[in-house]
Amino acid sequence: MRDQDPVDVTALTSWLDRNEVGTGPVTDIVPLTGGTQNILVKFTRDGTDYVFRRPPLHKRGNSDETMRREARLLAALAGSEVPHPRLVAACDDLDVMGCVFFVMAAVEGFTATTEVPEPYASSAERQHAMGLSMVDSVAALGSVDPSVLGAAQLTRANGWLDRQVGRWRRQLDSYHELDGRSGPELDGVDEIGRWLDAHRPAAWRKGIIHGDYHFGNVMFRRDRPAVAAVVDWELGTVGDPLLDLGHLLATWPDPTETRTVGLARQLDGLPGRDELIARYAAVSGRDMSDFDWYQVLACYRLAIILEGTHARARAGKADIALGHRFHGVAQALLDQARGLIRMPSGSA
Repeated sequence: MRDQDPVDVTALTSWLDRNEVGTGPVTDIVPLTGGTQNILVKFTRDGTDYVFRRPPLHKRGNSDETMRREARLLAALAGSEVPHPRLVAACDDLDVMGCVFFVMAAVEGFTATTEVPEPYASSAERQHAMGLSMVDSVAALGSVDPSVLGAAQLTRANGWLDRQVGRWRRQLDSYHELDGRSGPELDGVDEIGRWLDAHRPAAWRKGIIHGDYHFGNVMFRRDRPAVAAVVDWELGTVGDPLLDLGHLLATWPDPTETRTVGLARQLDGLPGRDELIARYAAVSGRDMSDFDWYQVLACYRLAIILEGTHARARAGKADIALGHRFHGVAQALLDQARGLIRMPSGSA
């Protein structure tokens, strides 16, 4: 395999043979774009379409374990009501291709961040149904018994809620060593952290979380307004599923915000925040009285993650234009969180 090739076709073909995944040559190889550095390649074998997923060619320290965790999660979701790509087979043998990888069944559908085809583009009714389907799908995930991921994963989740603010604040502080800053440049991060610590819910219920649930990680069916599959499960773990809804609403298209205004104009028939929260409550049966806390946490968490790109850009390790853009998005998320904090109780 040449360094620039995303997949060693000879090695993949031999591995597919050993795992009895189709017969004959691997054809129609098409690299897919996504929101991560992980490599996605669609291919066809014996008339069936598949997707190959592996870490970047220059692996990060935890790349292989991330692939293992994602494959285990997809396997655990088999037979559930959560729309997801079906795991076909996974390879944990580094001698095959130098990394952990897996193959999924290809999903037919579209991602609204890249296209909104007809009849969806001109139908407010279909757009409304798309939004509710996203909530139904993430509520279904939160209803899956987290024990399917194993006892070790359940044990690691103990204290998950208590760890969140400190864990993400430490990540933000670590950026200072990278770019030489003496303190955060994000306005409001300290205020939000204090509020989260002071208002932490007294009780929570473990469940499986996606960890990055937004429009870019959802594929919709073309034949009807429903989620075809939730993709990119690399951050999946056991925690409080309300964080996924918080993340969805933190990133929900808003015509008043520059970061999502384009999608908001394309999908102006989407349901609003109150309806989405009510739908989740009805489908999941979960207590939503502390939900604002989870949306504030989602804003805080995502802002800090995005600020990492800004820090790397300042240190010459990432594109400077992308770093500036992500810094702006991070600040917008913190502004959203402050708005929720200052919102009168019971308002939305």
